[in-house]
Amino acid sequence: MTTTLFDLIRHGEPAGGHMYRGHKDDPLSELGWQQMRDAIQTDDQWDHILTSPLLRCREFAAELSAQQHIPFTVAHDFKEISFGDWEGKTREQVATEYGDHQANFWRDAENHPPVNGETIQAFHQRIGDAWALWQQAMKGQRVLLVCHGGVIRMVLSHVLGMSPSQAMAGFQVPFACRSQVRIDDTEHGTLRCLVRHG
Repeated sequence: MTTTLFDLIRHGEPAGGHMYRGHKDDPLSELGWQQMRDAIQTDDQWDHILTSPLLRCREFAAELSAQQHIPFTVAHDFKEISFGDWEGKTREQVATEYGDHQANFWRDAENHPPVNGETIQAFHQRIGDAWALWQQAMKGQRVLLVCHGGVIRMVLSHVLGMSPSQAMAGFQVPFACRSQVRIDDTEHGTLRCLVRHG
């Protein structure tokens, strides 16, 4: 049997306050850096770090890689969902400008994508393809994936067999939240398990 462990961590608080960011490339705030550093335990050991290309993930991954002498790879397909015209706007601004569209997105993302944004189906497919690729590439290793709330939700949807809409609305993923997924490749097939979340 071959066991692979993925530790997923959402980035800390970005500079600029609460808003829909998506592909908007803000760095971490001072608090965000502290949240990320506090989330790493002294006994954490990884063979490799994967990171979203966005600054709020990549800069921390680079720092941790240098400190712990762990190789890291920028995995472009683990970028957050594109929120289109909502990016850079707060929930209140989106509610004012787009009425019920925001509430409908969180209730049923598959039928109510962000205005001019990425559909949840395309996002789910993108993350699923990247997840499958990196599971194979990192087989037998322990890997840290520094990414985004939406990415973690889509990974968990694949692990747990949930619909994309259920996963988007069904998990809280606060800043610097950690999750762990275990993958066992056995003679009877591949077993995937959410070990912990939050």
